[in-house]
Amino acid sequence: MSESPWLTVLGLGEGGFDGLSPSGRQVLDRAEVIMGPPRHLSLLPETGAERVEWPAPFSDGLPILKGLRGRQTVVLASGDPFWFGAGSVIARNFDAGEWAALPGQSTFSLAAARLGWPLESTLTFGLHAAPLTRLRPHLAPGAHAILLLRDGKAVAELARYLTETGFADSALHVMQALGGPRENTRTVTLTEALLGTFDHPVCVGLEVSGAGPALSKASGKPDAIFETDGQITKRPIRALTLSALAPQRGEHLWDIGGGTGSISIEWLMCDPTLTATSIEPRADRVERIRRNADALGQDRLNVIHGTAPAALDGLEFPDVVFIGGGLDPDLLHWLHQHLPSGTRLVANAVTLESEATLAQWHEKLGGELLRIELAQSAPLGPRRGWKSAYPVVQWSVTL
Repeated sequence: MSESPWLTVLGLGEGGFDGLSPSGRQVLDRAEVIMGPPRHLSLLPETGAERVEWPAPFSDGLPILKGLRGRQTVVLASGDPFWFGAGSVIARNFDAGEWAALPGQSTFSLAAARLGWPLESTLTFGLHAAPLTRLRPHLAPGAHAILLLRDGKAVAELARYLTETGFADSALHVMQALGGPRENTRTVTLTEALLGTFDHPVCVGLEVSGAGPALSKASGKPDAIFETDGQITKRPIRALTLSALAPQRGEHLWDIGGGTGSISIEWLMCDPTLTATSIEPRADRVERIRRNADALGQDRLNVIHGTAPAALDGLEFPDVVFIGGGLDPDLLHWLHQHLPSGTRLVANAVTLESEATLAQWHEKLGGELLRIELAQSAPLGPRRGWKSAYPVVQWSVTL
């Protein structure tokens, strides 16, 4: 391999060649191969370099790119390749000495400049291939967001989604071909968005408004946001459990006995770098967990149909484990024997048998044992009284 990189990831805007910096033009001038989506290639004049169209899906282009090793190659990407772009994927698949990057002006920066919105307090989403439900945890009156969309038809899909979630009064600033000669910006209502026609590439500045329910940023989301058959860790217990799980950036959770998936879904809502695997023995609950994750925009949840500990074999080891169902001595023994030192474990018990199991393991490994007793007011004849829930015993330990 030569000392200088053979591959350059070049951020290209709608201004095409004229919008490039001098260094970007020099990279193109010496390129033997230029690879990119058809639209990007069409923005450049002929340079004498071989042109290769990047196929769809995106992953199919990586083997082609690897086959170009040793030739001076430029990969074209939109704007800033490392802001919901191709840059991070290429960086994961090629050695650091093989590639360099020349980012262009991001669509987010251009959109914020047109709208006069401060980027530091504006939400940004790349929704080219991601579901619109990713927006759900962030929808609240007064929120501002800039969204990169798949194509013009996605504007109507966005309008329908906002209407369905109760935010029908939202305004959309639809920006097409930002930074190029075809640039066009329109501010439309959701009804106008449903009836309109929009051209690719398109991004939307979203001003959220309406009576739809905003989701709390605190742990312990309302039970009503989850589809359930009654097997759910209720809100107050869930809040205490998330506190005990203590998620930190980049961590992976095993949620054993997923039920409705409420614990793992709330775990994922804490930070976009978190991941989770939910293990559930009942097929109907597996599908319910998936529906809940999809509805609440948490597509980073991996759901496994199986019974622990057998279903745990071969899974990526977690940083944290929660046991909400299927607690027994064999499972705890397996976790103790197989998980790396430093793994955090939180288990909730309701039955006398599982409570006794936790007491024994607490004596063996230490940690914190907590008994949680809650009561809610309920009618008692013509008056009111306290109705107690089953107490929950929670064990937290670092293995």
